[in-house]
Amino acid sequence: MDTLQPDSYQAFGEYLAVAWADGHESMLAYTQLRDACPCANCKGEPDLMGRMMMPTKQSARTTQSYKLVGMQPVGQYGLQLIWGDGHNTGIYTFGYLRRLCDCNSCTGAQVADS
Repeated sequence: MDTLQPDSYQAFGEYLAVAWADGHESMLAYTQLRDACPCANCKGEPDLMGRMMMPTKQSARTTQSYKLVGMQPVGQYGLQLIWGDGHNTGIYTFGYLRRLCDCNSCTGAQVADS
């Protein structure tokens, strides 16, 4: 489970706004989030020997691919984002979302998953 927890999060224009329990705020662009989707279809998955296997075919992205149409919490550790093209298999842990923050104070900072 991630030790980082958000106080709140909401869709805001073309961004996911996250207010973190430590007082930090992140504005994560939908394009950045969709391109960083952590699901096995987008990022691949390890086989039994630990080699990363990429899917043989990935869907082409359209403007709908970058429209956030829904989100729901997954346990106490992350969010499932639902995109306009129907893609919804990525679970973005809170630690992963924080690492995606590219503001000046986060750039280069290490945020650990615990």
